[in-house]
Amino acid sequence: MSIDRNQMWCALGADVDVLVIGGGITGVGVARDAAMRGLKVALVEQEDLAYGTSSRSSKLIHGGLRYLEHYEFGLVFESVSERQVLQRLAPHLVRPLGFLFPIYKHSRQKLWLLRAGMWLYDGLSLFRSYKSHRTLRPLKVAELEPALLQSDLVGAPLYYDCATDDARLTIETALDAAERGAVIVTRCCAQALLRNDHGQVEGARVLDRLTGATKEVRARVVVNATGPWTDAVLALDKEKHRPLLRPTKGVHIVFDYDRLPIQHAVVCFHPEDERVLFAIPWGDRTYVGTTDTDFQGEPGSEHATAEDVQYLLDASNAYFPELDFRAEDVLSTWAGLRPLIAPPPKDGSVDESSVSREHEVLVGTDGLISIVGGKLTTYRLMSAETVDAAIKQMGAHAELPQRGSSSTGKESLPGAKDWPEEGGLAVVAERIAAAGAPHVALDTAELFASTYGTRGISVAKRCLEHPELAARLVPGRPEILAQVDEAVQHEFATGVSDILIRRTQLFFRDRNQGLGAAPGVAARLQAILGWDEARCQSEIEAFQAEVALSRRFRSEPKAARAEQPTARADQRAARVAE
Repeated sequence: MSIDRNQMWCALGADVDVLVIGGGITGVGVARDAAMRGLKVALVEQEDLAYGTSSRSSKLIHGGLRYLEHYEFGLVFESVSERQVLQRLAPHLVRPLGFLFPIYKHSRQKLWLLRAGMWLYDGLSLFRSYKSHRTLRPLKVAELEPALLQSDLVGAPLYYDCATDDARLTIETALDAAERGAVIVTRCCAQALLRNDHGQVEGARVLDRLTGATKEVRARVVVNATGPWTDAVLALDKEKHRPLLRPTKGVHIVFDYDRLPIQHAVVCFHPEDERVLFAIPWGDRTYVGTTDTDFQGEPGSEHATAEDVQYLLDASNAYFPELDFRAEDVLSTWAGLRPLIAPPPKDGSVDESSVSREHEVLVGTDGLISIVGGKLTTYRLMSAETVDAAIKQMGAHAELPQRGSSSTGKESLPGAKDWPEEGGLAVVAERIAAAGAPHVALDTAELFASTYGTRGISVAKRCLEHPELAARLVPGRPEILAQVDEAVQHEFATGVSDILIRRTQLFFRDRNQGLGAAPGVAARLQAILGWDEARCQSEIEAFQAEVALSRRFRSEPKAARAEQPTARADQRAARVAE
């Protein structure tokens, strides 16, 4: 469907059953679930869809093998079950990935115990993983991953979870919600909560950040699904609330694949504090993450510091000691906040990595529903529980028939419609290339298959009528101009950063982080949206500021720690083996 933001803004004035504040994965999940149950839904997001945590995760759909160590069997079972569901709902976005878990002679983890854990992990998934785990001997590990530290290697279990494009998963969920009648408006923030004579929340006053217009949206139930901004929304209330969240910052760094050539995700334990990290293959790139540190600042201001980057370089050099990584090898970074539930005050000494990843649906005495905590993998279940709570809340204050249980696990997301029974991405890529021939090259068709799924066929067809849309945004890369049109007309994008960061990922993957593409994207948006020159320039500058923030680590003093990397790499490798 075509997305007309002006029409969405006009529709936002009508009364709704559910008003969702927040356009991350959970917020759009709530909107989709509620719309599928026949409820009238509106969603407002102060920035872009997936602007916060939902585009800054480790980009994994996984059961969380390490949670077994903390006996969180329920969380693991829930997660591996959802992994299976999401593979079915979005096979183009949720794809199997092999994980190697190397164990060394003096590792804290013992191979025999890890084997037992692997059987438990497979069992909790009801043995429906992409492939069952197997334990590889050191010689086989060296054959598969020659760059990995081999000294004192005992063995490495190989198991399977899934990789995803977190922003794309959010966008497609929002698309499906809109197709089912949800009104979704980005760059629109909640300024105040509206209350009835009894003090119950019954809507919000919202501000269109693009035009400055305001309006009141009345709703039977308001859902606060703002992730790291949860406490800020609660602060709109006159009453004081104990902070619900203890946000922690997670940083990832990106290398060229040739600089860190791995075929499998590698589970690493940092040599200094034994925190779990991953090195993950990502097409022509590889990324490493994540850190886990308490964050006290304003959400949205988080970035990778020199200390964060060095921490990840230390782990990378420990597990791949011959590759000698330095700060200048880092192509890009991203930083995001985990909206973890704050422990009770008496447990304030809990370290960052031990804070629970569970979620809670909280209903205030004023009727405001807040969904807090959780993880990307279980967003659909979290959304369903939130809608259940909303229906219960509506039943207490107004006549509203029960709308049945959630059915979001039964119907595919838009890009998986007409998915081939065999051949998967390869077959879809062939269909896309045929639909866009001769203008759409095979590398672009393959990108479209893993980005849009079967929706990529309609994007490719744009180039038949307008061949100029097949122009590449960056020379030598597969992204093309047609994606700009698609992003604006069908995917809620309103600016340059939306497209280069969350619709194409050039911000992360391009060697110059999309800076060279920004003027061309702005020019195309000017033609589509009627921008003046001042708007074009401000959009380019805003994107340049995003890139500068991701590169700030390069100019920070602690980057000096990168001196003498080879000697330190030898020391770190020794600590891993110990």
